[in-house]
Amino acid sequence: MSRHRTFGQKIGFGFAITIALMILSGAISVYALRHVVASKDRVITDNGKRLVDAERMHVALERLVSSLRGYLLTNDQMFLERMDVQKKKFKAMVEKLSATGTTGVALLEEVDRLSNAYQEGGDKVIDMRRSNLPMEDITRFFEEQMVPRRDAIETAIAKFLEGEEAALEQASAESSRSANMAILVIAAMTLVGGLFGTIVAIVLARALGDQVGSAVGKIQSSAAELQAASNQQAMGTKEQATAMSEINTTIGELLATSRQISESARRVTQIATDTAAAADGGAMTVDSAQSSIAGIRRQVDLIVTHMLDLGKKSQEIGSVLDIVTELAEQTNILSINASIEAVTAGEHGKRFAVVAGEIRKLAGRVGGSVKEIRSLIDGIRSSVNTTVMATESGSKAVDAGLSRFGEVSSSFKRIAGMVSTTTDAAREIELSTKQQTSAVEQVTGAVSSVAQATKETEISTAETLQTASQLSHLSEDLMRLVQPGQQ
Repeated sequence: MSRHRTFGQKIGFGFAITIALMILSGAISVYALRHVVASKDRVITDNGKRLVDAERMHVALERLVSSLRGYLLTNDQMFLERMDVQKKKFKAMVEKLSATGTTGVALLEEVDRLSNAYQEGGDKVIDMRRSNLPMEDITRFFEEQMVPRRDAIETAIAKFLEGEEAALEQASAESSRSANMAILVIAAMTLVGGLFGTIVAIVLARALGDQVGSAVGKIQSSAAELQAASNQQAMGTKEQATAMSEINTTIGELLATSRQISESARRVTQIATDTAAAADGGAMTVDSAQSSIAGIRRQVDLIVTHMLDLGKKSQEIGSVLDIVTELAEQTNILSINASIEAVTAGEHGKRFAVVAGEIRKLAGRVGGSVKEIRSLIDGIRSSVNTTVMATESGSKAVDAGLSRFGEVSSSFKRIAGMVSTTTDAAREIELSTKQQTSAVEQVTGAVSSVAQATKETEISTAETLQTASQLSHLSEDLMRLVQPGQQ
């Protein structure tokens, strides 16, 4: 059955297999890319968000501590309201982190337990302040009970943050490994597709060459018989000589036409060569642009790293501000004690009381400046988080751009392959046309030498008819090879 298939059917079968392999490769590539994108999304939405929530929990704790200190210093009800708000925020962050992840659960439970203990101590401090107990007793209780509890919470939160950062780094590494695996799979499928296409092309070329060679051999045999019969008619009548002259003129025109076709085929070959060079240049340009976008991707990752470092530095500044705040509070307490001692000293302590009042004002201004600095640090942290999220969005856009450039580069390569095929076909046409021109020149010489038909015209005519019949059958065989449905 394979011998009776047409050229179009065999070529179509080869292309169908190649296209099916390309579709399979594309499906695998899409699946791999989706897996990589999903992995990156998990890193951003899960690990990154948990790290941000942990920072928010830490900020809520710092504000809670600051509000408690503010109430101790000023006895202002506004600080108690702020404490209630920060307690709710702190609890909400702890519950959210516990519900959205499986890592660090024990540390979160420890943070929750320590925060409850700290809040209980804070309630005692508030009751002591409301009861107008001596400031020295309140300060001693605060230093002995509250400060160690706060330090314990800070330590637990720091450990939790370290664990979340490690989880984020691990998730990023796993995502990178998935991306590398996807690249290897796509490259392997591309190599397999290229090898399979080459094998199909070789098999089709051999099969078609065998069929065409067999048919051409039969045509050559029949043409030789037809030429022998034509030699017997060399001494034809005068009318035949006139007809031969007209044939000679027609063959001359055919010769000129063949030369024009040969020149056109040569120009087509040149144009196809230039087109292939342009396609290769376009592919190189796309590869260069793809390399540039990859560089942009690396810069985006570097910006994310710097933003995270900036967040860490702002956290360190917050710790320094805590120390400054504690110094201001201690200074204020000392100034209050100094004022009390000055009053006790009577007339001799008035100047000392003035100095103590100035020191208390200075401590108040320092506390206010610390609050402003802390507000600026909170703004910086918010900007850093926003910048990190925006940079991650830019990274996604860069990934999409890289994918699109890869598709454009593949298209240029396919165009270059098609143009190469066109160039080869044009060169074959040019060579065939030159051979045809040479053959026509030879036929022209042979026809010019024909003068008269032979006396055995009838016999030669019968042989010619028989040969023509054979050629007709052979032409039908060739027609069935190149056109399906021909009988």
